Parts: sequence; C-alpha cells; structure tokens
Amino acid sequence: MTSFATKVMTAKVDGGSVGVFFLGQAGFLLKTADGRLVAIDPYLSNCCERYFGFKRLMPKILEPDDLVLDTLLISHAHYDHFDPDSVPVLMSNGRTQMVAAKDAAVECERLGLEKNITYLAVGDSYSSDGLKVTGIPCDHGELAPDALGLLIEIGEKKICYMGDTAYRPDLFEDERLQGLDLLILPINGAFGNLNEQEAAQAIAALRPALAVPCHYWNFAEHGGNPGKFQEAMASVAPEQAYCLMYQGEGITL
Repeated sequence: MTSFATKVMTAKVDGGSVGVFFLGQAGFLLKTADGRLVAIDPYLSNCCERYFGFKRLMPKILEPDDLVLDTLLISHAHYDHFDPDSVPVLMSNGRTQMVAAKDAAVECERLGLEKNITYLAVGDSYSSDGLKVTGIPCDHGELAPDALGLLIEIGEKKICYMGDTAYRPDLFEDERLQGLDLLILPINGAFGNLNEQEAAQAIAALRPALAVPCHYWNFAEHGGNPGKFQEAMASVAPEQAYCLMYQGEGITL
C-alpha cells in the first residue's frame, strides 16, 4: 500500500464533513465520516503515454489495488478520466459501484466490464447511502459530446465537478449550482477546456464557498498554469476562496 493510501485510510473525517484529496490531473478522492470512499476520474497509470505519447510528468501516488472504493465516478471516456489500465482493477473487488457518463459504455464493453455500472446522461441521477450524483451539462465539444459535469451531494455538502468543459456562461444559470460548498474545474485551456482566466470568471459567476482548480502539470501537452490562475482570481474574483492543492493533499469541507 502506498503512503498516500495509508494517509487516506487513517484520515479522520468528522460527522457532516467530507474529506477531499487531490490525485493529480483531474482526479479526486472523497471520504465521508463513516469511511466511504468516492473517486472521481482517477488517472493512476501511464496509459496516455502508451496510446497518445502524453508522458506523465507527476508521479503516481496511488495504485489501483491500494483502496477499495465504494463508488467510482467517471465524467467521460477520455483516458485521463477513464483510465483503461486502472478501471478493471478498481472494479475487480465486486463491491465498487461505477457511475459513468454513457460514453464510457463502449470502453466498459471492450474491457469486459458489465456488473455494478450505472450510466448517466444529463439530468439523470444516482443515489446510494447518502450519496447523490447528478449528470449536469458541460461542453467538451466534438471531443466528447456525452461528457458530463457531476453534481455530487454527500449529506449536506454539495460539490460540483465541472468536468472537461469550455467556457459557457449559460451553464452557470443552473439553479442547482447555487450554494456550492466546492467547485472543481479545469484551468488548462487546451482540448476545449477552460483556461485560467475563464476558470476565474466561472468561479466569480457561481460563487462557491471554495474553488479548486485541476487539469494542470501532469502532461506537457495539456498546459495549465496555477500562477496565471492566481493572477486571474486576484483580478476577477478577489473575494472568492480557492485552494491550489498539491498532488496527495487532503482538505476538509
């Protein structure tokens, strides 16, 4: 077991709170007070280098067999979000429930995965043991027309994982995105995603209690500059709270 997995397992989360850990790239791990683990888009392998030549620049901090997840959330089927090397291992325990955008079905079929999977389209929801996940619109263009944002409700906490998305101010008018405890969004500005300035504008529009940027530093080809994001936040939304998380860092909502 990696030291990060041990950190997650031993982390204490008080009742009513949610632990949030950054896995790198666009991956996060949520831990509830009763010890349930929910992973979002974990990229735990080097498969993008093998398939596309995108070399991992940040080390892997978690092996796919280190932890038994209660729920695996997949926003879309691109391999830095749906990791085909890791997903079969994550699902091999027979306990983990996958909740995925419907474009992941092709990959699941290719990998021989059939059990414990729920596919979501925009507006669909999945609920289990105090967790509710709703597919919300995002705009990843022709690269992934079925890609989703994910509205995650755990107890009284409300988290929006915007997924891979372009800047679409009309999407910010969704009333469900009011009163967010956490907003997670990309800042890399490549492959149809928000750049640093656009991410700051999205945060200013949605006004979450806390914002966390992601999708930077893992691949040279993806871009993303946390320093530019800081500058944009100081200009566009100076009153908004945000956190630049290092890989393996954990915070509590």
